[in-house]
Amino acid sequence: MSRRPLVGGLPVGELALWHRVRRFAVPRWMIEGATEARSAGDWRSACAVCAVDVALDLTRIAERHGAAARDSVADDLAHLAPDLLRWHLPRLADTTVLAPRRVVLLARHGSRADARGAYLAALTPARYDGPQRLVLDFLTAEAVGASSGGLVEDWTLTRHLWDARHAPELRERCGGGAGRLPFFDADGTALGPRELPETEPGAADPAAREEWVAVLQARGDIAGAFAAAGIDADLTALPRASDVIAGLPLDLPRMVREVRRLVAAGVADRFRIPGAYGGNILLEPAGPGARVPLRTRAGEPYRYSSAPTVPRTAWRRLPDLQLVRTGRVAPEELHPLVTAALFPAAGTSYGPPGPPAVLEPVRVRCGGEWHLVSFRDGRLRVPHTALEQQREQAVRAFGGAVAGCFAVQQAWASGRGRLPRALRPLRRELFERARHGDAPGVAALLAAGVDPAVRDNATGQSLQDVLRPPGPGAG
Repeated sequence: MSRRPLVGGLPVGELALWHRVRRFAVPRWMIEGATEARSAGDWRSACAVCAVDVALDLTRIAERHGAAARDSVADDLAHLAPDLLRWHLPRLADTTVLAPRRVVLLARHGSRADARGAYLAALTPARYDGPQRLVLDFLTAEAVGASSGGLVEDWTLTRHLWDARHAPELRERCGGGAGRLPFFDADGTALGPRELPETEPGAADPAAREEWVAVLQARGDIAGAFAAAGIDADLTALPRASDVIAGLPLDLPRMVREVRRLVAAGVADRFRIPGAYGGNILLEPAGPGARVPLRTRAGEPYRYSSAPTVPRTAWRRLPDLQLVRTGRVAPEELHPLVTAALFPAAGTSYGPPGPPAVLEPVRVRCGGEWHLVSFRDGRLRVPHTALEQQREQAVRAFGGAVAGCFAVQQAWASGRGRLPRALRPLRRELFERARHGDAPGVAALLAAGVDPAVRDNATGQSLQDVLRPPGPGAG
């Protein structure tokens, strides 16, 4: 796998992380169970399958906001795909877990000018190291306003991320019209580097224009990329502004479309993209009208903080497209609603693969020979007699170093030392599935013979530690 990111793609390290997210965070059984419940009209069971706690009460909504609001919320709940919502939710940097303490606004009930309006909202966990459960609630505008601006994401104009009725819109939101998606042929085959435009392609092929913007970004021509996307950029106010922008996986054409939607809907008239400590990027229309260019300015880290943030789903490159482009994920391994939207010719999608049913033995260099170690009956078995194993245990008890097969056993049980390359993904998979509440996946791995006396090399936690919720004073 190349260590260089694709033109218009995500950084390689981030792409590898999203591969793990897609593999473990929303398992196939969850998607299947939620889809079955939703199709049967049982939205509460669909939420239960997806580890979503329901905090709202339709009767109370009717009492406080009227029968029309209750009926509107009930209609949204009937089409809520909690598995799709979980699929698209933001992740904490450098991890597969959900970004904590986020309030994600799904649907507004009441006009934006109505101070009594309220939102159907999803709340992510308060802790990054706790259970990955969500809360579905109905929050007043005042309650949302009391939340920190950086922790609120407005998805009210991106129903395709959670509403099954709107899921097919994902293709158009990613630049795919009647022809093809950017960076893909009409049949869904990913384009190679030499198939991307080398000069301005004109307006005849909208997908090619989006590819051209990405080519300019990859060349480091930030000003040219902004201009090609229809953005009037003033980057003079912030030193090294181009570096800040280049460090963000900006999908400029999609960002333009989404900001125009937000402005047209009356959400606000200016928005910002936080560039962390590097600075903020302000976006606003250059004048009245739906098709006028956007104007962008870059400012110091806390400048423009009064402007609402653009939801990251509106400006970041979609990881699913990048995973398919690089061959890390096949289209049929995506969420079925995502596959149907992006790659309708791919056929039936079954979702992410489950754990391996059979665990192959692993070769280990031991005492000048190659030995096979394997999992069987919940133990990591080594081809050594009981006497040899007792001798190694005695050496270890007196502080001596162990090697070969015994070093593998020790690394598995302690989380310290090097495991053979073939065992590292298995250990990671076991802990990732446990971290995301995939009890069937963990059970399948244990049934296949995996030794549960394992520790995570990154945290030192045992499997039991991960499965047990953290104490109230932990962290």
